[in-house]
This record gives sequence, structure tokens and C-alpha cells, in this order.
Amino acid sequence: MTTTLPAYLLSFLIALAGGALANLLGLPIPWLLGSLIAIGGCSLAGLPIKNAEIGRKTGLMIIGLSLGLYFSPQMLDLIAQSVYLLIAVAIFSITLGIIGSIIAYRIGKVSFKTAWFASVVGGASEMSNLAQLHNARVDLVVAAHTLRVFLLVTTVPFFYQFMGYHGEDSRTLESSQAVNFANLLLLLALGALAAKYFEYKKWSNPWTFAPLLVAAILTANGVHLSAIPPVLSYLGQVCIGWTLGTKFRPNFFQVAPRLLTATAISVLIHLMLTLLMVWLLTHYSDIDKAILGLGFAPGGVAEMTITAKTLQLGVPIVTMLHVVRMIAVVASAGVLYHWLDKYFIKQ
Repeated sequence: MTTTLPAYLLSFLIALAGGALANLLGLPIPWLLGSLIAIGGCSLAGLPIKNAEIGRKTGLMIIGLSLGLYFSPQMLDLIAQSVYLLIAVAIFSITLGIIGSIIAYRIGKVSFKTAWFASVVGGASEMSNLAQLHNARVDLVVAAHTLRVFLLVTTVPFFYQFMGYHGEDSRTLESSQAVNFANLLLLLALGALAAKYFEYKKWSNPWTFAPLLVAAILTANGVHLSAIPPVLSYLGQVCIGWTLGTKFRPNFFQVAPRLLTATAISVLIHLMLTLLMVWLLTHYSDIDKAILGLGFAPGGVAEMTITAKTLQLGVPIVTMLHVVRMIAVVASAGVLYHWLDKYFIKQ
């Protein structure tokens, strides 16, 4: 442990420096994007980058708690009026997975089971577990999801910055904005306990969803322990970017170039379909197209909600859409695989 501690510390400092530089340069979601690029570049170069699991979990917990604080009673009423969007995002996300799997299967030249779990727009860990259960290539599944998230994190925020999309999400209650350090420790403890329980039960995204649920339940019931200090929020983003960056090992792009090419094509098509979907929904919804775009984007829960939080664009709506997307995709992935696999075997 003592021999690896300097490597962990150095890696964290590189991630922190990357985030600070990105912040100085005025990049979108700088603390996440800067740390991701800095660590990813060092990792691709073969430097001894290390990632501490506790750092990843802490980062996700901080983001989960900060998102849950937006779920005031007013926000829950708004979400209740938007049930049709939750149904739409579930169907849309599952459809994107089917389209992506066909592209990965045809272009990537891998087995359909590997193509399917590499393309379903769920969490990388959940899809990796399902891939292992069905004897698919877990390494290729992880690589494809890593590239998908990276491409979305490095394109969507820049697009939003270029278009000037930014809001002032002032609909949270004033009392939720105050930082109380004693209560903050209690909030962090409750989030960690809930995450450990979710982890024990093997539920999806335990270190994001459990703290989010804790904070949302408290906020919805008028209990405001403490806001998350901005410094702590930035630290959480750095930890997430640090984790994502370490997945880019020196041989990353040589592992399965055809599958990675197919993944990049899928991301482009997914983004075009997302734009089309958002355009259609603007005819039926009063919610701003920028908020809908983040909510329907096939990125990771943490990354897209961080973008929404940084840009102050409908955080509760975006968060709820991605939670529903994740539940729908994970719940349907195994069942749909068996049905689709039989079809492609006959081809």
C-alpha cells in the first residue's frame, strides 16, 4: 500500500491540475473534462497512472447528493407533469441500443452478444456484468462504453458552449443553498451508508443513485441539511474524470479498432437522432430544447447531469430522464438480447 500511495497521489494531482487548467481556459465542465483529458493523455502515453476506487466512489457520491438537493416539491410537481418524457426517453434509449448493436455487429465484426452489450446505452459496469454472464468479450464491451462516454463528454458540452446554452436554475429552495458543515458530514454519512446498502444488494450505480435518493427524499420533505460546497463539487468532478481517464491504456485503440470505429459511428448517429427527437418533442413540450437535449443524450448519468448542473439547465428533469433511461435499459438488456440474438443467428 505504501509503495503505491505516491502513484495515487501523483495521479490525483495530475487530474487536479488538468481540471484547474481547463477552468482557467474557460472550457465547459472544466473540472471533469480537464481531469479526464490530463489523465487520459498520461495513461495513453504509458505513464504509471493509478486510480483509487475510493476516489471514484467519493466523486459519484458527491455528485449524487448535489443532484438530489434539486428535488424540491416544486420540482417533483414539474416532473409529475412530464411523465410522457420519461416514457419517451425509455423507448428512445432502448431503440438507440438496438441501432448501435446492429452497427457494431456489421462493422465491428464481433459476435452479436458482444455487439449488443457494447452498444446498449446503459452503465459500463452493468453492461460488463451482463456481458460476462452471457460469455461476451467483457474487455471489448468496456472499451466501447469508455469511448462512447468520452466522445459524448468531449462533444456535447462544447456544442452547448458554442450555442450559448446556459440557464439560471433558480427554482431550488433558498434554504438548500446554505452550507452547514456539521449537517454536511451527516449528509455525506447518510449517502455513504445508502450507497453501501445498494452495493450490498448489487443494485445499479450504487454510489450515484443511493446518495441521490437520500438527498432527494430529504429535500422533497422539506429537510435541508446542507448544500454541497462548490469546492467539494469540483473535487467530485475531478475524481470522476480521473477514473474515466485511467481506462485509456496505451493499447486502447489497438484492442479492437473495427469495434471502436463502429462505436464512433454509432455515437454520431445517436446524436443526430437525439437532435431529431428533441425537435419533435419541442412541439409537444414547454421544456427548453437545451434541457431535453441533455436529458435524451446517450451519455453517462454522472457526466450528463454534471453538464446540466454546471450550465444550470433543468437539473432535476435531466437527472430524472437519465435515471429512467438507466433503469429501462438495464432492466430490458438481458431480455432483448435473447430475442435479438435468435434473430441474428438465423441470418
